[in-house]
Amino acid sequence: MEVVNRYVVIKHHVDGAPTEADLEVREATARWAPGSGQVMVRNRFLSIDPYQLNRMKRSSASHLAVNGIVPGESITAYAAGEVVASDCDEYKEGDLVAGMLGWEDYTLFRPSPGMLMSKIDAGGDGFPLSHHLSALGTSGMTAYAGLFEVGKPEKGEKVFVSAASGSVGSLVGQFAKLAGCYVVGCAGSQVKVNLLKEKLGFDDAFNYKEEPDLKSALKRYFPDGIDIYYENVGGEMLEAALANMNTYGRVAVSGVMSEYTGSGRRAVPNMEQVIYKRITIRGFLAWDFLAKFDEFNAVIGDWIRQGKVQVLEDVSDGLDSVPSAFAALFRGDNIGKKLVKLA
Repeated sequence: MEVVNRYVVIKHHVDGAPTEADLEVREATARWAPGSGQVMVRNRFLSIDPYQLNRMKRSSASHLAVNGIVPGESITAYAAGEVVASDCDEYKEGDLVAGMLGWEDYTLFRPSPGMLMSKIDAGGDGFPLSHHLSALGTSGMTAYAGLFEVGKPEKGEKVFVSAASGSVGSLVGQFAKLAGCYVVGCAGSQVKVNLLKEKLGFDDAFNYKEEPDLKSALKRYFPDGIDIYYENVGGEMLEAALANMNTYGRVAVSGVMSEYTGSGRRAVPNMEQVIYKRITIRGFLAWDFLAKFDEFNAVIGDWIRQGKVQVLEDVSDGLDSVPSAFAALFRGDNIGKKLVKLA
């Protein structure tokens, strides 16, 4: 089987905020053959995630955990699609799958132990295919693991979520409410703030761009201190959260978005606060909890079915929209999970 495959590449290493001009769409022939041991997937939805920027850099700490992206080569990414050809018993033509595929029309992969790839019953399980890249994908796994495995919330505790209208933060806040916590989130516009309070059920929210002093702002929203901080931003936000943490507070570090582009200053945590408040700060990756993926999804899926969790997805159309969709993440244009839908 031979198809024309369109795929996204970076033209060069990207060390600042990405622009559409840094990426381009190319095409080549993709070939699948009987006896190859390979599976060919026609991708339907692509996940657009901030961490990809760190892979695009010439040098990044992220390269200790994930491979860097080579200019001109196809980009591996979480995606969902349909098997159109297979040379293994595990995957059959017509199966729907979600896992590490690519920013491209078609992906060839060879099944292996430990590979993030799963068959899904989209539609039959009551969920649209896109949900398997958002709440039932790596975003949901990151939110659930960071809150429950790292933060370990107890009823009545106070939780602060930064970038709370994003793909992960929007879920963390809802999960924390279901755990019986008091939850405040921050976002970059009044529209997003209203969404957090009116649709997602946050107890309160604020626009961080309107707060000249983040430490004072958090003191106002958390007069009795913060027990759990779900970190997505870094920089001054982390410093302000630590200044307002309670003794034995926990910080789950999912991302530091403001530091990825190098445009803002990096956080300088007050380590005396960390010591004397006995604060736990833990960075983590979704892959750390891959063995619990099905367990997490079963719980999240039930919450969605019961209407206890709202899924936010921001969808662009067509492979040609990937460069603009990716660049928009770093302008804060998205609400919820950013996805690209392919024809």
